[in-house]
Amino acid sequence: MVRTPWLYIIGIGDNGLDSLSGQATRLFEAAETVIAPARVLEEIETGDRDIIPWTFGVSETIILIKQRRGTPTTILATGDPMHFGIGATLRRFFDADEMVVVPSPSGFSLAASKMGWPLQDTAQISLHGRAVEGLHTHLVPKAKILSLTSNERTIFEVAKLLVARGFGSSRVTVLEHIGGKCEKITAFKASEISAELNSFADFNILAIACEADVSAPVLSRVPGLADETFEHDGQLTKREVRSVVLSFLMPYQNAVLWDVGAGCGSVSIEWMRSSHGACAIAIEENTERCDMILANAKNLGVPKLQLVQGEAPASLEGLQKPDAIFIGGGLTDKGVFDACWSALDEGKPLVANAVTVESEAKLIALHEKYGGELVRMQIARAVPVGRFSGWKPFMPVTIWSVLKGANR
Repeated sequence: MVRTPWLYIIGIGDNGLDSLSGQATRLFEAAETVIAPARVLEEIETGDRDIIPWTFGVSETIILIKQRRGTPTTILATGDPMHFGIGATLRRFFDADEMVVVPSPSGFSLAASKMGWPLQDTAQISLHGRAVEGLHTHLVPKAKILSLTSNERTIFEVAKLLVARGFGSSRVTVLEHIGGKCEKITAFKASEISAELNSFADFNILAIACEADVSAPVLSRVPGLADETFEHDGQLTKREVRSVVLSFLMPYQNAVLWDVGAGCGSVSIEWMRSSHGACAIAIEENTERCDMILANAKNLGVPKLQLVQGEAPASLEGLQKPDAIFIGGGLTDKGVFDACWSALDEGKPLVANAVTVESEAKLIALHEKYGGELVRMQIARAVPVGRFSGWKPFMPVTIWSVLKGANR
């Protein structure tokens, strides 16, 4: 059923009504009820329209819009409402044919034009209402990053994070009120920005040209981060094994992973780092390891990793449907494999590791029943032996990988 649009979302720039296109201007002039941020309302002539200042949070906004469903309503939103904006949020609750969205140039477009950075070669992220640690996944030498912020405080948090990661030499450009009459653009090294010395407008965009110090670790998004990158108690899928496991799991954009018996969360974290929008749910019973998972997720740029503390299979009930499952621990526990297999759709991968004789026997039996591929890995690393070096072997790991429903 095609509906008559009733929700109009108009992108507006910092220069107010002058930024509106012809279509946007006509829609605004016809609007009877307008929802807009106080900052926008202060700069425009609203006439005798019913005005609702946007002083509430996203959750309250959704409730309000749901209550007005079917009643013509116009929202003025900064820039492009479908690029980290309210339009993208509301689209999760309303059908596209209920909405008319007219974008203005996004803050990313305006900032890229000022910086001379091609957008297709530039990371575009939002730290507005999000943990600043999300920046970690984008920090590599030579990267260019444009970021929305919550307010002035975000600038100082970003600078502190850059310095701590060994990117203090990065050039940070602060673009305040871009496109408006109060536009101001200033550039610093990250190590030079200080809350005691600098002040900025809350409405700003950051442009970061990454430059790593000599000692800065490069944390590639290709799976296989060094073991010492993670805080762990020994329950860690080793680097070499982790790389193979992720290749079998085949992460992709917006896919959801169940990491059952997550240990320190290394597989979940690398899954999320490897693909834009990939999600992971780490299931772990041990309290100390849960703390490690949260710390590792924060320090490695995936603070949105979902942690479920509990014992499988009971803790698997009600979780978001998975696109892939990794069983790193608890394979021999009653009901764990059956619950995972039941939750997985046809054609989706399940990967399980075994170190003990008992768990390896379980994998072999599952392989005989369901097919798939068995791989046994034996890793040895060179370590000092007096004045020389010798090979230190780790326990062999058996990996079973299977696509549900695939021909054997």
